[in-house]
Amino acid sequence: MGIKVNGNEPARLARTVAASMVGIAAAFIALPSDALAQAWPAKPVRFILGFPPGGGSDILGRIVAAKMQEQMGQTVVIENRPGASGNIAAEQVAKSAPDGYTIYLAQIAAVAISPSLFPKLGYDPLRDFAPISLIATGPNVLVVHPALPVKNVKDLIALARQQPGQMNYASVGPGSIQHLAGESFNLLAGVKTVHVPYKGSSPAGLDLMAGQVAFMFDSTPPITAFIKSGRMRALAVTTAKRSPLLPEVPTVAESGLPGFDFATWWGLMAPTGTPRPIVDRLNAELGKALQHPDVRERILGVGAEPAHTTPEAFGALIRSEIARWAKVIKAAGVKVDG
Repeated sequence: MGIKVNGNEPARLARTVAASMVGIAAAFIALPSDALAQAWPAKPVRFILGFPPGGGSDILGRIVAAKMQEQMGQTVVIENRPGASGNIAAEQVAKSAPDGYTIYLAQIAAVAISPSLFPKLGYDPLRDFAPISLIATGPNVLVVHPALPVKNVKDLIALARQQPGQMNYASVGPGSIQHLAGESFNLLAGVKTVHVPYKGSSPAGLDLMAGQVAFMFDSTPPITAFIKSGRMRALAVTTAKRSPLLPEVPTVAESGLPGFDFATWWGLMAPTGTPRPIVDRLNAELGKALQHPDVRERILGVGAEPAHTTPEAFGALIRSEIARWAKVIKAAGVKVDG
């Protein structure tokens, strides 16, 4: 006598088995992430940044890396991968293993500007990265060689109009925020100056002080000391409000170019797929470091302002900045090769 089976029984049994397998698979997948997060970091962590030593990204990166290393009891190594306004470093991290050991020390250029400027990028800042947190924000400063016969922004505009196409300005690379600042200056002031790109703030600043270029916009960390020593003359800051570090220096907007307002920002990002517990751990360690008095003092001392956010808030900032700079690039007609 055979055993009778309800006609719906095979299908129900199959669904039950499938659901059980999915649950087992999900539990199995979750285990490595939790275990990895608990053990992390078990070896040195690399902070990859897209500019050479001495620039704003390098200075800020080394400040926070040193404190995070102290907190975690594991080496945090700064690796400089300069070139293409940080795009080379960004692509390297985007293609790295999402295990928490290769972190991108991001800067506004490669994350928010390059997507609208370079026709072919080896990464997508929204698809290929998991935001961790902001590190700091700060104004750029318009500086000139001390021998240039200008005392303010209006003088610089007048001189540029007298020498159309002859005055040049430096940037830390094509597509950088410093490049866009120069092009925005040309657009708003109705002048034509020539862009001279470098592979970072240090070589650009050295050529400015040597008189090879007339002016440049740069973030405050690498140039504050040169301004205070008189090797560069600061004409204006790029934010809507004056910088507490340089209170005597007016804003570009109040100097005759209303609407000229932007800041540089830096943050940490991991490759997409990095386990969320590791992202949260990095976020917490960075937040703890930024609260430390000596870290805050050093960051404020170079003209930036510490800024700690949730991963979600940093992601929202990135999306809004991408949209903002896309409009600027289109309005200014800025184009680069690559």
